[in-house]
Amino acid sequence: MNVARTHPAGTIDRPLTHDPKKQAPMKPSTSEPTGSATPDLDNRGVTGSRQNRTREMQLIPEALARAHMHERLHDAQRERRAMSLATARRMQRRAERASLRARRALAVAVMQ
Repeated sequence: MNVARTHPAGTIDRPLTHDPKKQAPMKPSTSEPTGSATPDLDNRGVTGSRQNRTREMQLIPEALARAHMHERLHDAQRERRAMSLATARRMQRRAERASLRARRALAVAVMQ
């Protein structure tokens, strides 16, 4: 038996199209009562601060990325300093061993 299944035109997570003009208009919910339980407030003085908050919210990821890159830069510099210190110590030990070999060779040459 062949049952045809109909798929919805789109979901909230996966809309059929991302173009808002082609999407179905939003309809008010029938299960929720209409009207507001709280009285409307005067929003004239609030819009400027709301826009500032919105701008700040949009800039948060950029500030976080900048702080992350700053931290990574410091980590890289710390790593470079540690590597150069380790290299300098290694070279110093190598120079000390070479000096010891030269001193021994000179002592052997003088003794003969």
